[in-house]
Amino acid sequence: MTHTPSASPDVLVIGGGLVGSAVAWGLAREGARVTVLDEDDGGFRASRGNFGLVWIQGKGYGRTPYARWSRSSAVRWPQLAASLLEDSGVDVALRQPGGFHICFSDAELAERQTRLAALQAEIGDYPFELLDHRELRERLPGIGPAVVGASYSPMDGHVNPLKLLRALHTSMQRRGVRLVSGARAQRIVPERGGFAVESAAGTFRAGRIVLAAGLGNRALAPQAGLFAPVAPNRGQVLVSERVAPFLRYPTINVRQTDEGTVQFGDSMEEAGFDDLTTTPILADIARRGVRAFPMLQHVRLVRMWAALRVYSPDGFPIYDESPVHPGAFVVTCHSGVTLAAAHALRIAPWITGAPMPEEVPALSARRFPDAPREWAAAFDAAALDAAPRVAAL
Repeated sequence: MTHTPSASPDVLVIGGGLVGSAVAWGLAREGARVTVLDEDDGGFRASRGNFGLVWIQGKGYGRTPYARWSRSSAVRWPQLAASLLEDSGVDVALRQPGGFHICFSDAELAERQTRLAALQAEIGDYPFELLDHRELRERLPGIGPAVVGASYSPMDGHVNPLKLLRALHTSMQRRGVRLVSGARAQRIVPERGGFAVESAAGTFRAGRIVLAAGLGNRALAPQAGLFAPVAPNRGQVLVSERVAPFLRYPTINVRQTDEGTVQFGDSMEEAGFDDLTTTPILADIARRGVRAFPMLQHVRLVRMWAALRVYSPDGFPIYDESPVHPGAFVVTCHSGVTLAAAHALRIAPWITGAPMPEEVPALSARRFPDAPREWAAAFDAAALDAAPRVAAL
């Protein structure tokens, strides 16, 4: 399905990574005319540095709506993958056989039991198993003696994230989305009936805007009457040469890709905006991977990188429509792969006028104690306002 891009969009999406592209594709699928403003390759590009997991188990502990939100995305992922294949011809290599969170101590395994049992009690449909070393070895024959056990959930899986980004870009453009590169947003100006976005590639206008600019949302949000207190969290990844298939399931820190390489990565660092790799962290990642799967000790490593996750203060996503300037939305999270289906198939319809997904209010930035008072007050006023919401597209 191919459509001609429109010069007069209904929606401007700021950010062409996994989050913005999933939203843009979903908007076009809903019939909206969309332009995506993406910065140049000097950006941090978190979408090109992630681990590729569609991961549910353990997420949302302490905030049940996020657990439900993640679960809802995993359930919709097969629909997303099939639709992207139809639109773009790109197979994103979705595999959802379940996943293992490997534990190296009894304390870690006990913590998994506590966390997952609490989530199961709150949600209901939340399957998991706790496996000791012997039980785990039956499913993962290559597991090492240092591993005490693991939690397993059939909800989990993984994809090829680079193929996903390519599929989203191809699919959204075939549905008429205009992708403008080198257009880093510099200023948002609310206008009568919409917004003007001043960028490095000129000024663009639309009735609605979606802030999906990752770490850039922090500075852009206040200009549209929004609040996005995001900050960088660095993660580092090692990649091996291609090896014979040995790991059918993804694990939290080691996975074999559809191309046969092995990825290692489980670091979380507060390093500001430094996205360079560091030898001590990479060495720890390698050691942990080899402890999990000793057969990998002689595998050659061929690539390494670091990328900056987009983290809110509590680690959960932020979804809001501005109470000050209706029609301006913020969509930000650190799980752009896991939540791609929710962004495309649930957030996008909301932006075009469908009812707000029931989990979204709990993921508003109003939850943060440092939310600006006048901004939170505007939310309260908007809730009491009898005037209708921005008309559906």
